[in-house]
Amino acid sequence: MKLATRYNRANLLTSLVILIITGLIYYVVIHFILTERLDRDLAVEENEIRQYTQTYQKLPLPASYLDQQVSYKEINGEVSGIRDFSYTTYINPKENEVEPGRSLVTTVSLKGKVYQVTITKSRLESEDLVRIILFITLGVTVVLLLSLILINRFVLNQLWKPFYSILNRMKTFEVTKTENIKEESTKIDEFRELNESVNAMVKRVRQDYKELKSFTDNASHEMMTPLAVINSKLDSLLQTETFTEHQGHLLEDIYHATGRLSRLHQSLLLLAKIENNIIPDAENIDIQEMLEGKIRQFHELFEKDGLRVEVNLEKTEITMSRYLADILLNNLFSNSVRHNHRGGRIDVKLISNVLIISNSGKDKSVQERLFDRFSKSAESDGMGLGLAISKQICTLYGFELEYHFIDNMHSFKVYFKKSF
Repeated sequence: MKLATRYNRANLLTSLVILIITGLIYYVVIHFILTERLDRDLAVEENEIRQYTQTYQKLPLPASYLDQQVSYKEINGEVSGIRDFSYTTYINPKENEVEPGRSLVTTVSLKGKVYQVTITKSRLESEDLVRIILFITLGVTVVLLLSLILINRFVLNQLWKPFYSILNRMKTFEVTKTENIKEESTKIDEFRELNESVNAMVKRVRQDYKELKSFTDNASHEMMTPLAVINSKLDSLLQTETFTEHQGHLLEDIYHATGRLSRLHQSLLLLAKIENNIIPDAENIDIQEMLEGKIRQFHELFEKDGLRVEVNLEKTEITMSRYLADILLNNLFSNSVRHNHRGGRIDVKLISNVLIISNSGKDKSVQERLFDRFSKSAESDGMGLGLAISKQICTLYGFELEYHFIDNMHSFKVYFKKSF
């Protein structure tokens, strides 16, 4: 989820909760104020009835108006001092409809008798006023939320535009190219600081890349010369005279060691080239045709170990370096032969842009760090770089390389096109 989206949701949710709570408080306060006003009006009417009774020694006539009703009832006994406000309803004599009201029940004494006085006032206007205020509040809330949505969508998106522009340029940044990440014109200090930091980082990365590339080139050149000299001297030494069996074993070990060192040097140099993307000769490749050719190349090795090969290939074209594609297939086939057992089986499938090379072998799954450099099983005589190189090749072209151990088969899958 994008930061702006998360901020918008939090902002809108907070605003909505605050507006709802504020609206409820506003409604309760207005309702309380209007009720207090009605109670004051009822108290004024009560006071006028008492003054009239004291002055004229009789009760005012009962009244029934549109918004007010007064009624009297004689109470038997000495009950007096009642004064109670309550919500009620009454019938509007004009409309002949039941309307909400507020009543005051009190008592007055007259000539030794106690009368219950009920004064009722209409709450219809108050309720209408509260309803209007509520609708206005809801309208203001909706307008405010819509305004926040529009502000967040347009104003904030415009404010964050420099950030996303820098982010997109960082995604397309290539260390082998010379141009810097273009600075986005902005008045926001944080984004200006981000611009400066990103370009400073780019300069450091390029400097590190140049140093690494220089080291790799120099190391490659310097290592090749001693290796060539050692091999040349060994060849000359072998042609000089006969050797004892012990000396022959020593020379054989030296040959194996120099050959291993030469292959290690070539593998590490290849990894450096892949990581730095300096093998740009990508082309459309018929991977089915390459697989058929690779199976023919490994035919003698298959027959030597008595391996049974099952092939199921569909025509598939991919875009990558033919040189790296050959290395990828070489590593996968070599791995399936090296870690197989005599009389075993190899399955090669190319279906729906997925290459699956499975081989029988020891009845166990290999270690988790399978694609790490120099990671290999104890009985392996390889250098532990083949699968690391294969993984790096797949990463370079956006492929996925996975390992599974299913039905006693070690299976490597290459997804040439990622599925989303």
